[in-house]
Amino acid sequence: MNAPMTPVRRARAVLTVFLKEVRENLRDRRTLTSAFLTGPLLTPLMFVMLINFSINRELDKAEQPLKVPVIGAQYAPNLINALKEGGVVPQPPVADPEQAVRDQQIDLALRIRKDYPEAWRKGQPVQVELIYDSSQRDSRTPVDRVTDLIEHYSKMQGAMRLVARGLSPATAVPVVVAKRDQATAQSRAVLLFNILPYLFVLTLFIGGMYLAIDLTAGERERQSLEPLFANPVPRWKIFLGKLAAICAFSTASLAICLVGFSVVGRFVPTEKLGMELHLGPSFALHVLLLQAPMIVLLASLQSLVAAFAKSYREAQTYVSLLMMLPILPSVVLMVMPIKPQDWMYSVPLMGQHLGILDLVRGSGVSPLHLVLCLGGSAVAAVVAAGITMQLYRSERLAISG
Repeated sequence: MNAPMTPVRRARAVLTVFLKEVRENLRDRRTLTSAFLTGPLLTPLMFVMLINFSINRELDKAEQPLKVPVIGAQYAPNLINALKEGGVVPQPPVADPEQAVRDQQIDLALRIRKDYPEAWRKGQPVQVELIYDSSQRDSRTPVDRVTDLIEHYSKMQGAMRLVARGLSPATAVPVVVAKRDQATAQSRAVLLFNILPYLFVLTLFIGGMYLAIDLTAGERERQSLEPLFANPVPRWKIFLGKLAAICAFSTASLAICLVGFSVVGRFVPTEKLGMELHLGPSFALHVLLLQAPMIVLLASLQSLVAAFAKSYREAQTYVSLLMMLPILPSVVLMVMPIKPQDWMYSVPLMGQHLGILDLVRGSGVSPLHLVLCLGGSAVAAVVAAGITMQLYRSERLAISG
């Protein structure tokens, strides 16, 4: 009769499976590429390149001379001179400015009506038209720029009219709004980097995806899972060894991604936008802590879904559909203006998203929110691992075809 296994022997069995799977998959180029190159390194690089391109382009458009076709420039020479001082370069009028804007031939056009001089002499309000297409993203900056210049010119002329009539310019402004913005330079970075939590979860998912598929559907297709189950080792130990290997690859993938962001994040010109971004070691360690239960949860779900597939390709399809799961909380929080509540931190994925945004904002994650985030995700991870462990006890899992 065999003696019962001691805790040390049980741990040794799990460690043996873990080392076997890690060693074998370190030779797989596809797994290495997805876990350590495609997601972890290319994601920070591409993200920072796009952010840099977008920021520099908008800043250039805000600083460079702005060419604007003007219809009726002869009716308001003083207004045209004020626009020139603000960097606007008037261009000859176009025959059909509305159609030219719709066809994206120009970003905007300015139309000054014929009755402008007469209304101005009478001291009546005058109207100018800005013709643009708000569905074109490129039009926002030039439209705001021209609008600000015209409004500034209007206030100056209005003040001069009051002075000419012996009145104080303050008479036209009985109420003044004093804005007290409580945002810090670091908290404003959330406006630009609120996609970071999703990128981190996506890196985790991709980092362990191919390994999870290979350790279940892949071995099942190669008919190597049945001999493994034939060994005198409990199925749950085999599963824990495989799960540990998937988690190791996912953790390494996230760590590389965090290092990548800490390096390339220094090249984002946040100071030009009045922002600060700190993605150093402290930020990385806190993100790893927040994502610790998510690593187990995602690895368990990937193994569970892949176990239902009879081939590697079929498992890829199933797990790819599962990839939609990490997207949902991030999309909801980025699109809908939801005020964070304490209970939201206990929801897997959503809690991590909110916690990482707190880190980016610089306020840090409170102890209560940290406990809720780790606790809620840990419970979900244990449930998912338990369900997958039960599936490993099924004889159908070892049968290919």
